[in-house]
Amino acid sequence: MTDSSTETVLRGPRMGRRGWGVALLALSVVGALGLAAVPAPYVIEMPGPVYNTLGSTKDADGKETPLITVSGTETYPTEGELSMLTVYVTGSPDSHPTWFEVAAAWLRPDYAVLPMDLLYPEGTTRTDSVNAAKIQMDNSQQEAIAAALTNQGIPFESEIIVAEATPGYPAEKLVKPDDIVKTADGIPIHNVSDLRAVIKSAGIGNSIDLVVERNGATVNLTVGVVASEQDGTTPVIGILCGGKYQFPFEVDISLADVGGSSAGMMFALGIIDTITPGSLNGGENVAGTGEISADGLVGPIGGIVQKAFGARSSGATWMLVPAENCADLVGHIPAGLRDVSVSTLDDAMAALHAISTQLGAKALPHCSAG
Repeated sequence: MTDSSTETVLRGPRMGRRGWGVALLALSVVGALGLAAVPAPYVIEMPGPVYNTLGSTKDADGKETPLITVSGTETYPTEGELSMLTVYVTGSPDSHPTWFEVAAAWLRPDYAVLPMDLLYPEGTTRTDSVNAAKIQMDNSQQEAIAAALTNQGIPFESEIIVAEATPGYPAEKLVKPDDIVKTADGIPIHNVSDLRAVIKSAGIGNSIDLVVERNGATVNLTVGVVASEQDGTTPVIGILCGGKYQFPFEVDISLADVGGSSAGMMFALGIIDTITPGSLNGGENVAGTGEISADGLVGPIGGIVQKAFGARSSGATWMLVPAENCADLVGHIPAGLRDVSVSTLDDAMAALHAISTQLGAKALPHCSAG
């Protein structure tokens, strides 16, 4: 009975060429739909929210509050916008995008598709990434305040504190949280950029001598320098540090659910505009991005193309761009947005002066293929 029934089904009506074509097309569609639902080992970057550092935002409790609040010194009215840019990332080791989502993102000029392990090295969880991004944001805010005060000639005290050691890197079993970094290769360390400079000078495959203060005692350490797993070229020792500063007045930056260090330059400009007379931007809508060090160096960031599209969508007509990101931005600048290449906070201040006065604005440096 079973054999007879099976035989009947298998034989069925004979298909012509058109019938087989329809069947194969149906199978292809089903296969494509099935593949589209399969998780892909990628993350997708897209333009994120834009925040005016001179405006307000919602805090962790949902209450409207100024993004930058300065107390203990004189402040002045501001106008226009000095906006920081963000990138929204979808995809993590716990939640991969589908191939359909990846294919759709590849077709969009304002999206980027990156290998998962570029943002999440092996063994890194989403929680690890979020925690690291929070530390970077906290550090960025402190460095921005320090950079703003340094730019204005306002003195303050500083020291560098170890927040945590990164698993798998040379410093993991040597440094401890709350170690105070005093010197590196005999050079006094006053800020994170000082330490980065020593590590870069030593180079991958070599080591540096650290002197740290631990529980009131001096500890000497020799730490190897290796390549960062994230890009394979940046020399690192594997520690997250933060500046511990004593400022002469209080600056509070309120920004919930945003991590990373790329808003540093715009924080610094927002602070300077708040504590100085007049308007840095002349009432214009200026956006920007870039890491900042206490001594005013502007560093490269990720997602520069997505941030450019975010800037234009927000209504910005000018965008301050780290010079080291220019190569990635050339050919991807949205219509109606004028980029300005900067390497230091002084460059950014000079650019804003030109924009606000319209004196030399057209001649400001920008990213070009040449």
